[in-house]
Amino acid sequence: MNKRKSAVALGLFDGIHLGHRAVLNIAAESGLVPSVFTFDPETVAVKSSLGYIYNKEEKDRLLADCGIEQVYSVDFGDVCGLSGEEFVKNILIDRLNAGFVCCGNDFRFGKNASCGIAELCELGKKYGFDVCIADDVMYEGETVSSTAVRNMLLNGDTVRAGQFLGEPYTIGKEVVHGAELGRTIGFPTINQVFGKGQLVPKFGVYATDVLIGGRWRRAITNIGIKPTVNYVGIPLAETHIIDFSGDLYGKNLRVRLLEFIRPEQKFDSVDELKRQIAEDTESVKHIINI
Repeated sequence: MNKRKSAVALGLFDGIHLGHRAVLNIAAESGLVPSVFTFDPETVAVKSSLGYIYNKEEKDRLLADCGIEQVYSVDFGDVCGLSGEEFVKNILIDRLNAGFVCCGNDFRFGKNASCGIAELCELGKKYGFDVCIADDVMYEGETVSSTAVRNMLLNGDTVRAGQFLGEPYTIGKEVVHGAELGRTIGFPTINQVFGKGQLVPKFGVYATDVLIGGRWRRAITNIGIKPTVNYVGIPLAETHIIDFSGDLYGKNLRVRLLEFIRPEQKFDSVDELKRQIAEDTESVKHIINI
């Protein structure tokens, strides 16, 4: 157990949107060790069945960016059977040495989500920690929520999703080998595969940028299943980095989705696909100012 008292932000924090950031800011500004209790996104069955927004690695990066020093992320199955008091005693007190706890007003805990804010406050009195509940965050008249962000991404509205998230939606994945068709037609791409159970944004072509060597480089990304070449597999993101050459295989790269250009489509020939990629690349040059 930590000797210093911690300020623990509680939540799934799927996406780290503006509402989540309000909770995290409370912990970060508490004067105690800014901490988070959360779940590994791959182990949580999202109620909407739309999938998790960010994998654990991307989520951890965002939490660190928000000033969180200590993250306790667990498999949902390992704690879902705990009673509310067992959760507080075993995790908040014994594991995290909480002196302060904060969360959103819809946070639930304990077996079968049987406990809410009232129970958390009562247990705080019993175990000696203060509780702060963050208000909902509104953006242009709409409540910021993970469900709203998911729906925006599924509709290809990456601009508004980025506003709700506080920064552009990002694909943070390892670059893997693909069929290398792009290389043969003059548009080499990096390939990143979405995880099982992860939300996949609307299939189509996006204006994007990629962080390489500390610099964001303009790019164009196709998300989908490559219908022209009859790809069979998990949806992936194929990104062509404009005016760049180099071996990026095995690197973990961040690709930001900035603007949706057009839906994914099947072309009658590879030559037709090549012509369309050239047109899309030119349009991206005029959309993005980097």
